This record gives sequence, C-alpha cells and structure tokens, in this order.
Amino acid sequence: MGNVAVIAHADKTLGGGLAELRETLAREGYTDPLWYEIETSDEAPRYARLALAKSAEVIFVWGGDGTVQQCIDALAETKAVLAILPAGTANLLATNLNIPTNISKAVSAGLHGTERSLDTGSFNGEHFAVMAGTGFDAFVIKEANVKLKNIIGRLAYFYSGTKNLSARRVKAVIEVDGKEYFKGKVSCVFVGNVSKGIGGIEVFKGAKPDDGILELAVITAKNPIDWARTLGRVTQGKAEKSPFVELTHGKEFRFTFKRPFPYEIDGSARKAVKKMHIKVHSSSITICVPKDAAIVS
Repeated sequence: MGNVAVIAHADKTLGGGLAELRETLAREGYTDPLWYEIETSDEAPRYARLALAKSAEVIFVWGGDGTVQQCIDALAETKAVLAILPAGTANLLATNLNIPTNISKAVSAGLHGTERSLDTGSFNGEHFAVMAGTGFDAFVIKEANVKLKNIIGRLAYFYSGTKNLSARRVKAVIEVDGKEYFKGKVSCVFVGNVSKGIGGIEVFKGAKPDDGILELAVITAKNPIDWARTLGRVTQGKAEKSPFVELTHGKEFRFTFKRPFPYEIDGSARKAVKKMHIKVHSSSITICVPKDAAIVS
C-alpha cells in the first residue's frame, strides 16, 4: 500500500490518543503518513480533498460522526477509501459497520480489512451516511452542543431531548419517489441509511447502508405523553406499531414545511429551511471495515 493519510479532530479522544495512533501506524510500516490535525469538523473537507489529491490510498478519519460526515461529503462519488477511527461521542456509523473502538484493531481494519462500497444520502445537496432529521431531532442535536457533550457525553442528547418534548409541530407535505405520501402536522421527520441510532436503538429495522434505498419515519407526537409512547415503541424495536409513527422507504424524498424547520445531518445541526430534498446515492463511498464483518442490520 502507498500513501496513508490521517485527518484527526484534535479535540477527540480514543485509547492512548494520537500518540498511540502514530505508534500503531509506525508498527505497520507507516512512519511518516500524511498527517492533518484539525480543530473543527468543518475543516475536514479541505484536507480530505488534499489527501486524495496526494494519492492517499487510505484516509483515516479520527473523530465522531460529524467529522466523518464532512469527509464523506467531500469525497462521495470519488475513488477515495476511508477508514474510521471512532473518537467521537456517538460514533453511529462505526457502530453500524462493526468498527472497533480499539485503536490497533481499527487501524488493522483500515489497512487489512475489507473495502465496502456503501450508499450515502444527500440532504439539500450535502452527503450523509448515517441519519438525518428535521424538527425534534434537530432541536435535540442543536442543544446537545459540543461543550455539553464534552461534559456529559451521550447524556447530552437525553438532557436536550427532555427539553424539547413539547416543541411546536409544523404543517408539512412529504413526497416519496415523486408521489405525495403525507400531508399534515409533524414534530419530526427522520431519514436513515443504517438501522441503529444513539444507544444502539434499532430505529429502522433491517436497514442496510448498501441496499440502494433510504428509510423514512414521519413522527406526529405533539406532547410528552405522545413522545413517551412513541419512544417506548422505538426502544422495543416496534416503531411501526406506534400510532404516531409512519414508516416507509424510497430513493428520493421532498419535504415542504409551512415555516422554516431546522435539520441535522449525522449529528450536526444545520440552519432552518422550508424545503428539503433528499435522495440516495448508491455505492458512492468506500469505507474499510473489519475483514468478514457483517454490516449491522
């Protein structure tokens, strides 16, 4: 193998940190990899493209889902090969791909594992690999900010969630593959490329990131009681039995809201908009996974 690159979010931690990563790569024969340390995830696309331009055969991404998503957005539909070093808070993509949280094993997966061609979705033109959502989901992500996550980790999401259970719903029209699917008030619309969300909860049963489709959940819960019933069903793996959840799947979705609605992509908040366009991009990114590892479904 030729060049190896590392894009590392310097504030993220895993095992013995970046020093252990350097030592691990050196033992594998990579004493001088292309090395880019960044302070925020939005710096990642620049260095991802630079690593590809310098012919890196594997680009290791050290960070959470936000950093990984930024690299995927920059490199989707190119010949780049990514390897994930899950140093973030949730690490949902790594979890769904069975990538270990041990540095040595994660490096081994990148250098000696299996290259898998996976789908991405695009949300208003920006690629994502895990899940994207509007409404309640986006409010939770926005309030579970970096500072809070650094203090209490994953509990930040649950803390933020309890504050937003009574968030006002919005009128929406939702199209799936060119046909009207839903019209009415929603509190959250969720699109998934994988099955498991935060806490290992199977949000979309049987979903796979290489099946050429995206999953859709429309949630109409309007108060804490509705949400308690909804989340109870979801945590039991029975979201389809909730009266406040409508599930389907497709290749292209369009959302139109009466007022601007916030959204998030792979755990990173975005500004509110009134119209959203989501579509699948089949086999658009290559990611290294442990040899013979089954994709979670």
